[in-house]
Amino acid sequence: MRLFAAILPPAAVAEELAGVVRRDLAPLPGAQRLRWTERAGWHITVAYYGETPTEQVPALREALAAVARRRAAFELCLAGGESLSEWALGTGVAGDRAELTALAAEAAGLRPHADQYGTYRPHLTLARNVRGDGDGDSVPFAPYVAALRPFAGRAWRVGGLALMSSEGPTSGRYATAAVLPWAG
Repeated sequence: MRLFAAILPPAAVAEELAGVVRRDLAPLPGAQRLRWTERAGWHITVAYYGETPTEQVPALREALAAVARRRAAFELCLAGGESLSEWALGTGVAGDRAELTALAAEAAGLRPHADQYGTYRPHLTLARNVRGDGDGDSVPFAPYVAALRPFAGRAWRVGGLALMSSEGPTSGRYATAAVLPWAG
């Protein structure tokens, strides 16, 4: 099973972002050719652990819970837009990025041999270009990033981590295996 640690935005934050997607992004040229992520699976990845044998999941969960117990709540908000590559579009993360980056480093260190994507770049993925559709013509993200530039979502206090699983790196389908609260 593919596992990762994530922060889940609260329902009000997700609803606010969903409104921006409907109003400002869905009408843009090429939007119907993108694979939009499901709102129920929206998250900010903290650490990606990759394929994890089932027998290792309880130990990883407990280690991640210990990381969470050492943390205090901090504030984040979703803001702006980012082309994460020619294949992925997301919104950025603002607020206490130093705390988020420190958390990501500690959580990633739990499985040092897990697949990592290089420098930590917090974001929430909104859409992906479909690979292998035969036409080789991806939707350019520049108009989407421009439409998201003024977006500054409401701030929220992050109170814990989620251990999540995915069906695959580009499936867009996720399940929450555990929610791990901070100590406070």
